[in-house]
Amino acid sequence: MRGCLLGFDFGLARIGVATGELETGLASALATVGGEARAARFAAISRLIEEWRPVALVVGMPRPLDGEGAHALEPRCRRFANQLHGRFGLPVFFADERLSSIEAGRALREAGVQHWRARKEKLDAAAARLILQHFLDTHRHAIS
Repeated sequence: MRGCLLGFDFGLARIGVATGELETGLASALATVGGEARAARFAAISRLIEEWRPVALVVGMPRPLDGEGAHALEPRCRRFANQLHGRFGLPVFFADERLSSIEAGRALREAGVQHWRARKEKLDAAAARLILQHFLDTHRHAIS
């Protein structure tokens, strides 16, 4: 399989979005979709899907740090993934998102984004990039 993937870091307030290429195996932060209104979120996601024409989608799945049981947001992430599949008809994969936001915040600080407001604006898309990069690193050849 060739083409683009879109990756999502689902949150109740914002959804980070990243894009990645199966051929190169590289992911890049793309956008942050804000607001809690479901219709507005899906309209923004629809525009990104129309623009990037992905062959599949990847949703970060929160896991407890100890790996035991389910994270409180897991049912919401599964519902979001089901809605993506239902609306856009694309395959949806899951990727472990443990500590992605913490790692993204650290990477943004190291890249010189020092002010917390500037980091907050970029954090969700940066976390989505890490989630998608992890997926590409571990599953790219399985779906190629």
